[in-house]
Amino acid sequence: MSEQKRKIVFLTGTRADFGKLKSLMHKLQDDQSFEVHIFVTGMHMLAKYGYTCAEVEKAGFANIYRYINQNAFDSMDQVLGKTISGLSDYIKEVAPDMLVVHGDRVEALAGASVGALNNLLVAHIEGGEVSGTVDELIRHAVSKLSHIHFVANESAMNRLLQLGESQSSIHVIGSPDVDVMNSSTLPSIADVRHRYRFDFEHYSILMFHPVTTELDTLALQAETVVDQVRMSGRNYIVIYPNNDNGADAILRAYARLNGDPRIRIYPSMRFEYFLTLLKHADFIIGNSSGGVREAPHFGTPAINLGSRQCNRVKCDLVLNAAITREAISNALRIVQEIPRIPVKQFGNGNSAASFHKILSIPTFWSRTVQKHFVDRVLA
Repeated sequence: MSEQKRKIVFLTGTRADFGKLKSLMHKLQDDQSFEVHIFVTGMHMLAKYGYTCAEVEKAGFANIYRYINQNAFDSMDQVLGKTISGLSDYIKEVAPDMLVVHGDRVEALAGASVGALNNLLVAHIEGGEVSGTVDELIRHAVSKLSHIHFVANESAMNRLLQLGESQSSIHVIGSPDVDVMNSSTLPSIADVRHRYRFDFEHYSILMFHPVTTELDTLALQAETVVDQVRMSGRNYIVIYPNNDNGADAILRAYARLNGDPRIRIYPSMRFEYFLTLLKHADFIIGNSSGGVREAPHFGTPAINLGSRQCNRVKCDLVLNAAITREAISNALRIVQEIPRIPVKQFGNGNSAASFHKILSIPTFWSRTVQKHFVDRVLA
């Protein structure tokens, strides 16, 4: 590539997206041709969720900027506005060559908006996927505001083509978290038990997030899930929901689990430790993407509840269930009968290397930020 040192800003707002972006960040930081900067915001900055900004700081990155983009009373649109304001000031000061955003969080929408409106090249990681709730709208909006797409598989690429994106702007590199899942340096399950102070030999995982379009029934949903978890008689590791509207209703339901000797509750968990936890779990229940994306890679069965991950991934390891007493109870009876056969749908674990290789091509940087809709011939 040219002698110019390329300055890349990564935006991270949650424990999950940082876990996925970290391998990409390290790959570029190890190359003297790049200068990596990280804009840390969102849930990372909230003590309620474990102040996971500290995990970013411990990861060995040189240029970290911390920005609080919300308080406990902000709605998602207010968080969007605050993030846009702070990030806009930041990128004018840093003057990066590219901004990298991930997924479908409101912080990613803020990043893509700031980039598009400031003629800054925006790269979107894991666009072109489907899910439920407002997340899907945000993900596709981020894709339309982005200039380059690094997607997990050909299905995602084809959806972006349907959205009118240029074929030349889309790169299939797999999901970066597969790099981590395939790593030989993941902690052992003994390390996980020691760090998080539980001694269950067998356990399952509960991760249940708000569906922002179902707030009127969310409290009842959370109570139903908690009731069935308690009645199952199993050991559970419970991890807090994300901080979307409605999270407090879930946390109120989780409060009923406090003191139960079969249950441990954590605001957050380091990504690598969570992956090991997931790999060795009996199953995962809830509506997290971890249940439909990461769990099948390990061969871990999943009970996917409700509409949040609607149509996102379909495989024999994922058991879909409505959020009713009968449906959850039935799913809990049969989930461990599912054969633990790993399903690989999101790459081979070389995403960081592919990402680095593409950014190292000199012509990559000659593209324009002017986008054009590409019409497709309909069958």
